[in-house]
Amino acid sequence: MEVEIVDFPETKVAVIEHHGLPELEHESVMRLVAWRIASKLPPSDIHRSYGIHYNDPQQIASADYRVDLCVSVESDVPRNEFGVVNKVIPALRCVKVRHFGSRNNVSAAQYLFNHWLPQSGEKCAEFPVFFHYVNVGPEIKEKDMITDVYLPIL
Repeated sequence: MEVEIVDFPETKVAVIEHHGLPELEHESVMRLVAWRIASKLPPSDIHRSYGIHYNDPQQIASADYRVDLCVSVESDVPRNEFGVVNKVIPALRCVKVRHFGSRNNVSAAQYLFNHWLPQSGEKCAEFPVFFHYVNVGPEIKEKDMITDVYLPIL
């Protein structure tokens, strides 16, 4: 895997907070999609799709699973019926690696934590790992999905 260290810029995001069963995450994604459609914010370089992963669903009780599903925005999001709130991904020094294929098991994240990090001499920062879903939408086949994984480091 090609690993690079990058400076991720501070990014304002609109967020649906998903807490609980990973199997129900799709319902949260669909609420975010409905908000995007209602707000006329299609996927683009301006309105990128992110997931901030607070824990690993394979290593935590399902009820404790937590992920923020995000869309980058230029201005604050007003109160809305979808439950979308405002947050910020701070400016961070990160390790970045690209994952190709299904997002059900992003092996690039496992590689960073299990192989790259222990050999690198780097330490994790306080912010969780996050994914940039480079291409999204119903027309994207699972085999064609591209996900950039960002691991914040000190």
